[in-house]
Amino acid sequence: MKFYLSSYRLGDKATEIIRLMPENKTIGYIPNACDYTKVDVDKKDKTDKENIADLEKLGLSVEILDLKNYFNKIDKLRDRINKLGGVFIRGGNTFILRQAMKLSGFDIIFNELLRRDDFLYAGYSAGICILAKSLESLKIVDDPTDMPYPELKETIWEGLGFLDYMIEPHYDSNHPESADVQKEIEYCIKNKILFKALRDGEVIIIE
Repeated sequence: MKFYLSSYRLGDKATEIIRLMPENKTIGYIPNACDYTKVDVDKKDKTDKENIADLEKLGLSVEILDLKNYFNKIDKLRDRINKLGGVFIRGGNTFILRQAMKLSGFDIIFNELLRRDDFLYAGYSAGICILAKSLESLKIVDDPTDMPYPELKETIWEGLGFLDYMIEPHYDSNHPESADVQKEIEYCIKNKILFKALRDGEVIIIE
């Protein structure tokens, strides 16, 4: 699997997404990091529409992949993902995104996708923070106690475990979370947690 990891939205290397995508140019858009219990629905929908429009401008076909539709239906989710060339995971609350991944079985499918070279994992903010082994440092910015899904009422502190470091997005950027991200970085330094800080616009590509 290949990775396009942006601090915010598509970032400054958006055309690389097309290069990294396989022949199948259909990408699944995962919105679940914004399933807050007190979400601003209008703001969420506006951001989703803008993100999808930006992906379509690159020449991609975008399909909404709402993990809530696949809770306890891992085989159905696997079949759907196998028809895609990649996924794009938007920002929001990393802990909520992790809950949705566990309940749908995406976390298991993720490990299966790692063996493929014809699939792209792309996203920003929470969508890239989730790749770390531990989500502990994120409790400063993201609320780990928000439990929007009745099927699960416990915080999951383990990330997907692909990266041995935490990505800290929105560092030193014109973003409302930048000040708290600085506190997260200080927490990482104090607790000897490996991290990489990304300014908005910056991207990490792994292939």
